[in-house]
Amino acid sequence: MYPKIFQKLIENFSSLPSVGPKMAERLVLFLFKQDKEKLLEFAENLSQLKSLRHCKKCFNISEGELCGICLNKHRDSSAICVVEDSLDIISIERTGLYKGIYHVLGGTLDTHKEKSDLKIPELLKRVRAEKIQEVIIATNPTTEGDLTSLYIKRKLQDYNIKVTRLGRGLSTGSDIEYADEITLGSALTNREKMN
Repeated sequence: MYPKIFQKLIENFSSLPSVGPKMAERLVLFLFKQDKEKLLEFAENLSQLKSLRHCKKCFNISEGELCGICLNKHRDSSAICVVEDSLDIISIERTGLYKGIYHVLGGTLDTHKEKSDLKIPELLKRVRAEKIQEVIIATNPTTEGDLTSLYIKRKLQDYNIKVTRLGRGLSTGSDIEYADEITLGSALTNREKMN
């Protein structure tokens, strides 16, 4: 029905999260109708993804060795916000309320076969090496997020630092990535000390 290249692009788009075959077909049709310059710009931007990497300090997405947040000397380096994924950083940054630094775990305990897949040892190393006074655990309010936050809290109990968790302005089972700025800002402002 479609040319091979067209069908291959539909398959590529269908492999993306939340994109089914019909949506993929619409996306490819949309791109096909674009002028050559827009299509070339899209292709160039897509090909540049391979040049991105993870920040060697916080594991956020970065163009260089360190991400823009880690390079920013105006950030409060005494508070570190621990998130599951880089998309969570974008959501928290949109609130405009948090001025500290971040640490990306790369998932939760339940979604990984091995605890060693997560960046928890690197977090503990940062807490020891940097002058961290507060660790804000901003994992999603899910069973896996709660399990991960309790595990991290246990690992931090021997350190003389404040450990907090986002307030429950977020509903249980939701993803930080999809929370609006007001709800997320409220959860961040009303974070609670973990007992």
